[in-house]
Amino acid sequence: MQCTRCERSICPDCMRSASVGYQCPTCVAEGAATVRQPRTTLGGRVASDTSRVSMTIVALNVLVFLAGLVLGQGQLQGRFGQIAGLPGSFGVADGEYYRLLTAAFLHAGVFHILMNMFALAQLGPVLEAALGRLRFTALYVLSALGGSVLSYVLSEPFQLGVGASGAIFGLFGAYYVVVRRLGGETRSIVTLLVINLVITFAIPIIDWRAHLGGLVVGAVVAAAFAYAPRGPQRGQLQALACAAVSLLLVAAVVVRTSMLGG
Repeated sequence: MQCTRCERSICPDCMRSASVGYQCPTCVAEGAATVRQPRTTLGGRVASDTSRVSMTIVALNVLVFLAGLVLGQGQLQGRFGQIAGLPGSFGVADGEYYRLLTAAFLHAGVFHILMNMFALAQLGPVLEAALGRLRFTALYVLSALGGSVLSYVLSEPFQLGVGASGAIFGLFGAYYVVVRRLGGETRSIVTLLVINLVITFAIPIIDWRAHLGGLVVGAVVAAAFAYAPRGPQRGQLQALACAAVSLLLVAAVVVRTSMLGG
């Protein structure tokens, strides 16, 4: 048996049925690579499961919370929570930059994690479907970092910050931008956002810096995704926007660290 495309011999177990005759696995793979992948309106790849990333993040948060019940929530929060600290002691200022991200997977209690994961389960799949998995992941991570960085910049050195709320507020901002771009109804998300902002500033123990930082970064990143002009360069422009936001966050961390060191 010969491949109808390259005319090389193929065994019966390897041949693949084509529109005309049979092809070898190599030619099938080459042909698939030339097929244009379907894209969402905002440039992401269309996926059959539009909640995979969202549910994975939910699962990670739940697993970390359960680990805290076994190992001690205080121990995990002290080791991985967002604490500015001081150079020569511990914390972000002492080079423990991982805290800026790991803090987004820690929660102060059952109610805290339930509220955040409920919001993620509601908003995440919608945004994941509109943006695609890669862009949604970038949005979530940058929003989480945006919340942690603003908290690092404005909080007292040894004030502890934990929770996915910065990332969740980033999803609030992104949802508004995306729905507005697609011509949908935005009144409900604005109402929900206002209520959450009132709660944020009304309760002293809530870190409003993390919420505000995540909200701003999420809205900015989503705007870059939603309003990048269509064309072959759209993906590159969206990636450059993410890189620019990342550089701004890094710059903010460097400046704050130098201030604490001084």
